[in-house]
Amino acid sequence: MPKSGFKSITVSEHVYKKFFDVYEKSKKDLEMKGITSFSGYLTSMMEELMQKYEIFAKYAPMMERIDVDDNRVVVKDNKKNRIAEVQIKGGELYCMLDEKNDCVHVGFVYSLPEVYKTLYEHGVKISGVK
Repeated sequence: MPKSGFKSITVSEHVYKKFFDVYEKSKKDLEMKGITSFSGYLTSMMEELMQKYEIFAKYAPMMERIDVDDNRVVVKDNKKNRIAEVQIKGGELYCMLDEKNDCVHVGFVYSLPEVYKTLYEHGVKISGVK
């Protein structure tokens, strides 16, 4: 039974091991962020994921992922009824439609989990991701 104010969840051993391995490898960096336990690490990961999904849920009705290529993501902006191409330029995401690196299209692309491997491979710095 968990401590008061806490809940327990059940995950497969495979999932547990994957998270625990990452936690062990990142322990020193996590301690600098105030994360001193495995459960604290899982809590911070879940909170971060919830924030990403909240952003995704906010913009999902007006944005759609069309395609993900090696160095670009094509997004349909349903509000503007336009197609936005977000490219990796100079180590960051850049929207060709808005000619900016901080528009809603770029934010939407950051909310797509499937683009993180490509971003990492191109050296795009993402806060909290190694």
